[in-house]
Amino acid sequence: MRLIFWVAAVIFVADQAVKYLVVHVMDLAVLGAIDVFPPYLNLRMAWNYGINFGLFSQAADNMRWLLIAVALVISGGVLWWVRKEPPGPLGLVSAGLLVGGALGNVVDRVLYGAVADFLNMSCCGFQNPYAFNIADISIFLGALGLVLFTGEKKAP
Repeated sequence: MRLIFWVAAVIFVADQAVKYLVVHVMDLAVLGAIDVFPPYLNLRMAWNYGINFGLFSQAADNMRWLLIAVALVISGGVLWWVRKEPPGPLGLVSAGLLVGGALGNVVDRVLYGAVADFLNMSCCGFQNPYAFNIADISIFLGALGLVLFTGEKKAP
């Protein structure tokens, strides 16, 4: 469980520090866009009031608190699950990634009313209209890792 805590803490702090730097210090909230290494890496300010790709963002205030509750319940459920059925180290790291990312986005919803998304990557003629953040990457990798690195071990 200690490994989960440390991975979650590192992800949470990194996510919040980078968001603060990009949104406030670099003033992306006002500028709206900064080209870093076009088209491969750009900063595009996007306030996500819903879930992935802005889905369910119509009822912003109600959805905000519902999504906070869902993220906290899922984080608690993951922690309960890995405590009850401890996975190997990769499963613990995956749980930490998911929990740290989820808590990073929860803090955004509490502070800003929405998740601060800003990373935008395009390549090879494909223009990606979406933005994401470190927490989103961590949640995705954590969920994928939990699928791949947990569960019953099959006997040969």
